[in-house]
Amino acid sequence: MLKTQKGSVGVPMTFSGYAHDYDKAIVAVQFSLDGGAHWTEHATPGATSDRLVQWEFEFIPKRAGEYRLLVRSVNEQGQASPTPDGVSFVVEE
Repeated sequence: MLKTQKGSVGVPMTFSGYAHDYDKAIVAVQFSLDGGAHWTEHATPGATSDRLVQWEFEFIPKRAGEYRLLVRSVNEQGQASPTPDGVSFVVEE
């Protein structure tokens, strides 16, 4: 059973993971907190096709509630991951 990550309003929360695209370099990692309607992109300069890209995302919640962070990678051909990964979390007052 997975434990739901919890945070507090105004307190930074850090999420981390890795991305790879087999034989293509990852040029960016994108993050969305609105179900994929908008994406924030962070470049990954120096990434190569033979290494994983480790990423970290910090979020400072302004409101209590339930959230879902979506993450996807973009490869050197400009293709975004077809299915983003995600993590749900709860923010309390």
